[in-house]
Amino acid sequence: MDEAALRTLTPAVIGILVHRGADFAEAEDAVQDALVEAVRVWPDDPPRDPKGWLVTVAWRKFLDTARAHSSRRQREERLEAEPVPGPAEAVDDTLQLYFLCAHPSLTPASSVALTLRAVGGLTTRQIAQAYLVPEATMAQRISRAKRTVSGVRFNQPGDVATVLRVLYLVFNEGYSGEVDLAAEAIRLTRQLAAAIDHPEVAGLLALMLLHHARRPARTGPDGSLVPLAEQDRSLWDTRLIAEGVDILQAALVRDHLGEFQAQAAIAALHADARTAEETDWVQIVEWYDELVHLTDSPVARLNRAVAVGEADGPRAGLAALAALDDALPRHTAVAAYLRERDGDLATAARLYAEAADKAPNLPERDHLTRQAARLNALLRS
Repeated sequence: MDEAALRTLTPAVIGILVHRGADFAEAEDAVQDALVEAVRVWPDDPPRDPKGWLVTVAWRKFLDTARAHSSRRQREERLEAEPVPGPAEAVDDTLQLYFLCAHPSLTPASSVALTLRAVGGLTTRQIAQAYLVPEATMAQRISRAKRTVSGVRFNQPGDVATVLRVLYLVFNEGYSGEVDLAAEAIRLTRQLAAAIDHPEVAGLLALMLLHHARRPARTGPDGSLVPLAEQDRSLWDTRLIAEGVDILQAALVRDHLGEFQAQAAIAALHADARTAEETDWVQIVEWYDELVHLTDSPVARLNRAVAVGEADGPRAGLAALAALDDALPRHTAVAAYLRERDGDLATAARLYAEAADKAPNLPERDHLTRQAARLNALLRS
């Protein structure tokens, strides 16, 4: 049976797993894993009942994943709700797994995707969103990675840069809603910082602490998103901010700048401002220039356009934005904000509504919808 024929069985197998108690996303991931196994095994040992074989293997994959998630949750429940400063606990096997999944036989992009899926516990959809690619593309990338390492002994650890990238993406996923993932990423990064004297490891730890310090102010009592400029800064965790700044300063004096140190420097400038109006946007633009130079990241360029709009005025920000691909996630939301700052309320309201339709999560969509409604009310009055 060829791979195309295999795919025709997928909907039925997913339906059976859902009926047995898996949610749809978990069933999809388990069936994807089973299909990869089928491609590897069936040419030499074809089953008599392909559908039954897929159901059995997919259900086993689902149970393995569920047990792994349960073990991780139990480990996290032993941690305090907030990460504490100070020396890290003894290194456990989780961090070692991150290094082993960053296998030398894989490209960095494939290593990150595989590690996020196999160890980080993220779904294929979450990983695709983090990489700004379609879910089907990411599923294929993970499948190729699994095929590449099938039968390979995982006794060659990967490099630090790949592990840092994974930890960063796990933290970002946690920061957007799942606090347990953010705390776990901080815990592992503390371990890595204790084990490896590397300025970028320190930079990533500082970045995580500075962002996590703002978590209590990021949402209102009703769960609504609170933008940085409107956050109650008295809710920020000054202990985490102080620790993050100290770690960052120690890294920067080593004069080996990397992207995580640059991002942490931007976060530190936000944390240093007692009010939104006191934010040093000129310095923030300079750090974004460094970040763009280091990474040429479209997301960094998008954030830089916002900072330019604050430092030099909304029209300068719009000019910086015009150089970017308008298909970039949150591009429309940034355009709406800068148009509003420039006084073009009608265009801003329309763009906020468009951005809401494209929002990656419910809190962001609700926030953008409220922004559009607010401007439309002003235009009618």
